[in-house]
Amino acid sequence: MPSVLKDYKYQSLESYLLDMIDSGRFNVGDKLPSLRGIAQKMGVSLATVTHAYMELEKKGIIEARPRSGYYVRQKAAFLPIPDSPMHDVQMGKLSRTQLIQTVLGIVGEKDMLPFGCICADNSLLPHKALARIMNSVLRTCGQDVMGYESIQGNQLLRNQIGWRMQEYDCQVTGNDVLVTFGAMEALYIALRTTTRPGDNVVIQSPTYFCFLQLLENLGLRAIEVASSPTHGVSPRDLDRAFSRFDIAACILAPNFNNPDGALIPDDAKQEIVELCDSYKIPLIEDDVSGDLYCDLDRRPRPLKSYDTTGNVIHCSSFSKTISPGFRLGYMIPGKKLDKALDIKATTNVSCSTPTQLTLGTYLKEGLYERHLRKLRTAVRSQRAMMQQLLPEYFPEGTRATQPKGGCVLWVELPKQVDGTKLFFDVKKHRISIAPGAIFSTSESFTNFIRLSCVGFWNEEMRAGLETIGRLACEQVESGK
Repeated sequence: MPSVLKDYKYQSLESYLLDMIDSGRFNVGDKLPSLRGIAQKMGVSLATVTHAYMELEKKGIIEARPRSGYYVRQKAAFLPIPDSPMHDVQMGKLSRTQLIQTVLGIVGEKDMLPFGCICADNSLLPHKALARIMNSVLRTCGQDVMGYESIQGNQLLRNQIGWRMQEYDCQVTGNDVLVTFGAMEALYIALRTTTRPGDNVVIQSPTYFCFLQLLENLGLRAIEVASSPTHGVSPRDLDRAFSRFDIAACILAPNFNNPDGALIPDDAKQEIVELCDSYKIPLIEDDVSGDLYCDLDRRPRPLKSYDTTGNVIHCSSFSKTISPGFRLGYMIPGKKLDKALDIKATTNVSCSTPTQLTLGTYLKEGLYERHLRKLRTAVRSQRAMMQQLLPEYFPEGTRATQPKGGCVLWVELPKQVDGTKLFFDVKKHRISIAPGAIFSTSESFTNFIRLSCVGFWNEEMRAGLETIGRLACEQVESGK
């Protein structure tokens, strides 16, 4: 049996059984092995098996039949996927700052149910391994870790990132990598190297709200191109935007876009890279969710893997997978490396030495892939649970995405529901969500919300989801 969560054997067994059900080893209506039988086969206690079966039953995946045993339940039909945005390529007016700041103000509040923040539950993060490595780094490196790191970043960490990028078919090395304070600094530097105030920047719609805030702070104008939940941005729509406007840069999240979870197909990725090359438009790639593929056989390729000219600026982070508190991200600026180094040096000189050494060692020890398997399993399990319950709790007419990775569900509510009002309503119940209005400069998503999957589920989370749905239903009733 794979070791998914060593500290909680029942969760390891639960994940193992869930994989068996998802793979078709056990189909709807099939009887699961007896408690004693599975205990003997897997070498665990009867109490562990009982706990795992009870958790699966609580989540509606299996059911107990008196004097018969446990059986796989019929899964509830998922909600239909939201339609693609109908708006044309358009220049947006950036005016969501106050609402975005209110949403961001909830980040880090420990007593809020975390449906609004994309951050894995702390219990799933590798704190023990990182603590062990950090202690070793501080003991063995002595005074060396007290000084400034190089502007470009720690060589060990950069080499590890470069080798990982090569696994994704990217022709880069550690010398091409620049370490940053999270992906947001990487995106900030990318925009500083490619734009000036007043320039036009193409973005997806919907897109991560911090991108909109960053554009506004830099005095840039957003040109929105519609993103479909099923296939993301199309090269044809980008071509139309490039033809109609004078574009300085293009920002895309090709792998599990936040918030709609869109995954751009590989052939479209290659066409987009070639299109930007032909127009001489720098292509800035946000790939923070690429490692969180849950329903695919392999990691989706980044745009950078199709780059032959250095025109793609790849940005990513370990905040969503290893530790948001470490604040470590990176970028591969391509032909903009020298300019990116100048901006990094005059922004904050360099990133923290101890955390870079710790993360570099963690990657070198080969611990990351095992951790990712655990994390992807947990996120997939929570997401499946939420998808099962949405039809039961949310108003008729609700739609929701069915992403193959990432940590979010993009939920379209009936037109009577105001997502911003719902945000403030659930906030009173100490529940966080993200209102759809902050993910675009248009008014296309006012009845949408984004729900996050942090990989953790319990009765409190279930009750919180039910509360969100109940308050949405109340809006529908009052709007009739």
